[in-house]
Amino acid sequence: MVTFSKPQINLYSLDLTRAAAFYSSIGFEERFRTPPTGQPDHVELVLDGFTLGIATVEAARSHHGLEPGDTGRSIEVVLWTDDADGAMQALVEKGAMILSPAHDFLGGKLRSGWVSDPDGNPIQLVQRKS
Repeated sequence: MVTFSKPQINLYSLDLTRAAAFYSSIGFEERFRTPPTGQPDHVELVLDGFTLGIATVEAARSHHGLEPGDTGRSIEVVLWTDDADGAMQALVEKGAMILSPAHDFLGGKLRSGWVSDPDGNPIQLVQRKS
């Protein structure tokens, strides 16, 4: 039987340096890059045990024969926070675009909003309310 471990999400970027800098600015720490010097094809960043890989669109094409789109895909990064509104404002100040303003849902149990990273990938900011 096949087993899986260490799940992560990979995003494709037209500007990997910009995308990695964006995620680093909100608390992700770089743990891996290839090649190790010069312009990277792939970078992995970690936050609270979660790994986010970012690869260039060109590397996906040339190394793997993939044809990823060059705008946001049907995937999102979910970040739990203790202040969805404050988190949204902080990310907007770092260049994120608002997709859906923070709002209460699930009968007021959660507050959530969506922004996009510099490549258009959605990021959900979610707060559990007391």
